[in-house]
Amino acid sequence: MKFGPVPLERAEGAYLAHAVHTGARRIAKGKRLDAADIADARAAGLAELVVAALESDDLHEDAAAALLASAAAGPGLTAQPPAHGRANIVADTAGLLLVETAAIDAVNAHNEAVTLGTLAPFAPAAKGEIVATVKIIPFAVPEPLTRSAANSARGVLRLAPFGRRRVAFIQTTLPGTSAKLLAKTAEVTEARCAALGLAAWREMRCAHTANALAAVLAETADADIVLISGASAISDRRDVIPAAIEQAGGAVLRLGMPVDPGNLLCLARIGTRPVIGLPGCARSPRRNGFDWVLERLWAGLDVTGADIACMGAGGLLADVPRTEPRRAAMIH
Repeated sequence: MKFGPVPLERAEGAYLAHAVHTGARRIAKGKRLDAADIADARAAGLAELVVAALESDDLHEDAAAALLASAAAGPGLTAQPPAHGRANIVADTAGLLLVETAAIDAVNAHNEAVTLGTLAPFAPAAKGEIVATVKIIPFAVPEPLTRSAANSARGVLRLAPFGRRRVAFIQTTLPGTSAKLLAKTAEVTEARCAALGLAAWREMRCAHTANALAAVLAETADADIVLISGASAISDRRDVIPAAIEQAGGAVLRLGMPVDPGNLLCLARIGTRPVIGLPGCARSPRRNGFDWVLERLWAGLDVTGADIACMGAGGLLADVPRTEPRRAAMIH
């Protein structure tokens, strides 16, 4: 691509680099100049214009953006028509965005002229939401460069759609547990699940003992996901909730997660059923580590202890009130 000021007689057919005013008329940036544009510029006293002129192997910014966006948009995603060198990629339905991070980096390493930006990996997206955008920086880029970047971009993005899930929700109680607290926790948790696509909801309650909870867990075989909100926070693998899960024939995959709020989450499985022991912060609708795990399960993704171990980068969630750590006593 050639770029720079040229005399008016050589500007026709090129793309205007910067908007210009010719009396009462404004010629927009990026317009392909025609004879009328040149005549208006001349009448306004201009002798030259700054333009971009495509060469034989160049792709216009819109064509390049469309090519790259179409390659990057995998299942569950659609590349929208380009404009001004930009093509957005949107979600076809509600789900989680899956991103090949290293491949995105490889696309952007091709050349500074080609950019692909996305939401964070595993970000939830609503139907029609923009999850990624391609922006071509100059007015044109060489076609071989664009096709190479598009080949690197193929399959780097896809959407895991949220399904319809049946949930068994168990709350354990101790003497003095507030009925108001139980009702509020159930309301918040059901709303969380309903936002993702709830097929059925069953709430159950039992005493906060391993035996009582194990007995209730035996009644959840018809659920896709089992959620347990304990009357007391889980503090050890031998505590009530992990012990009850094992007593019911399950296995604890991970106790604790490097996400705050959400540290005291318990991830387990009974047969093929995922079981989550909720952290105390899940009583609030504010986003926390529980949402990260629940959304992946709702999108049909397997979640392992190793997956949770990898959630630390970015796991300190912003704009969340935190308890101030106890200060060490001053030594005199």
